[in-house]
Order: sequence, then C-alpha cells, then structure tokens
Amino acid sequence: MKTRVFIIIVFVLALTLSAQFVNTSEAAPGYSARLISPTAGQILHPGQVVRVEWRSELPHIDLGACEVETFLSLDGGRTFTARIGPWMDANARKFNWTVPNMPTNAAVLDIRFGCEPGWPESYAPQPGSMFVIAKPTDR
Repeated sequence: MKTRVFIIIVFVLALTLSAQFVNTSEAAPGYSARLISPTAGQILHPGQVVRVEWRSELPHIDLGACEVETFLSLDGGRTFTARIGPWMDANARKFNWTVPNMPTNAAVLDIRFGCEPGWPESYAPQPGSMFVIAKPTDR
C-alpha cells in the first residue's frame, strides 16, 4: 500500500513540475509581430513583386539559433499552407515576394518565430491585414 501511494505522489509531482518546463500555448510570450506591408485591402496581382515588411518584438533570449518564417493563408487565416519567404535571421523585418497565381479575396500572412530546440515556434497571424490576390488578366 505504501508503494502505491509513493508512486502516485511521484507521478503527481512529475506532472506538476513538467508543466513549468513546457509551453503549450500557441504563441510563446515575448514575441509579437505586426504587418506593415502588404496593407489591409490591398490588391496584389500575380507576378507582382511586393515588399513584405513587419515590426516585431522578440523575446529577450540569445537569438543565435532563431529564425523567422512567413506563411500565406488563402482562406482568411483558417489554414496557412504555403511558406512564402525564405528562412530568415530572427532580426529580419522584410523581404521581396513575387505574388503567386493563387487568386483569393482573403489572403492573410503569418509571421512565425522560433529557436530550435529551446524556444517553441510562435505564430503571429495577421487577419487585420487581409489583402486580395487578383485573378490574372489577359494582356
């Protein structure tokens, strides 16, 4: 009986302590990003080169192994299926993007930050900056 109680106590302690070391939230504290360009409502055209630019606040950690990635949603931010930018240094704040031929009235970007293995990937979707990718026109 004493062994059973001891095992239960150890198990409860392990669960309690492990919660302190695992961040289960979608966005880690200390990171945020705000899209500057493209702007809300802006109409982009396939083949157009656009500067994607943002401001961000990074956590106060060693950024040596950290990176930023940018993903595109075509459905208003429900899913982010296409990585549109290169893997970039955590201090990067812009890159040039060639708009794909993926027409939508609900394009949203997600600016992600993370450090392997010590900092979880953190998401910063930008639904307030929804823009349009127009259908290609015949020229």
